Amino acid sequence: MQPLAISRYSIVNCLGAGSRAIADAMRDRRSGLAPCDFETVALDTYIGRVPGLEEARVRSDLAAYDCRNNRLAQIGIEVDGFAGAVARARERYGAARIGVFLGTSTSGILETEVAYRHRDPKTGALPGNYRYAQTHNTFSLADFARRYLELQGPAFVVSSACSSTAKVCGNAARMIAAGVCDAAVVGGVDTLCLTTLYGFHSLELTSRGPCRPFDAGRDGLSIGEGAGFALLERVEARPESGTMLLLGVGESCDAFHMSTPHPDGLGARFAMQRALESARLAPADIDYVNLHGTATRTNDAAEDRSVWELFGGETPCSSTKGATGHLLGAAGITEIIISILAIEHGLMPGSVHTRRIDPVLRSHYLIEPRKARVRRVLSNSFGFGGSNCSVVLGAAG
Repeated sequence: MQPLAISRYSIVNCLGAGSRAIADAMRDRRSGLAPCDFETVALDTYIGRVPGLEEARVRSDLAAYDCRNNRLAQIGIEVDGFAGAVARARERYGAARIGVFLGTSTSGILETEVAYRHRDPKTGALPGNYRYAQTHNTFSLADFARRYLELQGPAFVVSSACSSTAKVCGNAARMIAAGVCDAAVVGGVDTLCLTTLYGFHSLELTSRGPCRPFDAGRDGLSIGEGAGFALLERVEARPESGTMLLLGVGESCDAFHMSTPHPDGLGARFAMQRALESARLAPADIDYVNLHGTATRTNDAAEDRSVWELFGGETPCSSTKGATGHLLGAAGITEIIISILAIEHGLMPGSVHTRRIDPVLRSHYLIEPRKARVRRVLSNSFGFGGSNCSVVLGAAG
């Protein structure tokens, strides 16, 4: 693929709002995970919660879209000067030439959960003020963001579980290459809800403590919430030094099992190989691998095997989910932006809460942050059903 410039990005999660807060947390090896206190949930687990969403409201002209997911989307759009950057791009290209390609896993399902508590006791009818299309429907996110940013280009939402907001990078690259649009807003949002927390608990995948990726005693994941957005634009033949670039995207679907990855990591390896081929790079060209690293026994083992077979034991890698929790549909864009911060700050993130690396795992896994020159990063996002995506990022020389 032709590289695309990442001209602006924004991020918010339990570590804070804005790239500075996230970079500081990565440097200090700080976690935002805390004991679950969400809604009526009664589970012995940890979560990565963004404070203040209960009191927040979306812009008044978009009040029909008000829900936890779109409130977090609005915060993400406003931090790091993202809305202003899109406004300037809109002036350059025109509103109809900027696409909106976002990802989410559960969207505003919390609104539906609350609505069902208030059904009519006789008819079972949902409350009259419940708005499925503007809140729960997955397209609600793109519709809200599109209206908020005053864009009129093509728009859709990808919902492929944990790879959703990585896969939209591939969608945007193809749409721009096809001439459908000149720039694209990519990213997405996922927020806490009862369905997710109880669902993962029923699968016996949630940890009682903060999750510990690649740890010998890892026992499950921690659910979090977050938002991230990036503005992708065509890049000149000789981009200015330091310009952040989307270099390659690789996708695969191993379809081994509904919720368990292929034990040999076949789909993961295919995605990474295709991302490298897309970027015209070899494994030795990658300085750091941002792992999917969920802290479940099977996911970490399968990913470790695929990374080991492709990169060997030299390339440093780590998972940041011990800091943010697993952000599900928002995990991909969150870890893409953390990878960008690694390049900009020359810092490979360590693995928060991981104490002793599982001796069975062979990758070069980092517990402590490492200061080093980082030129290119490969970031992994693997979803249920084996829907895998790897993204290669780098700075122009």
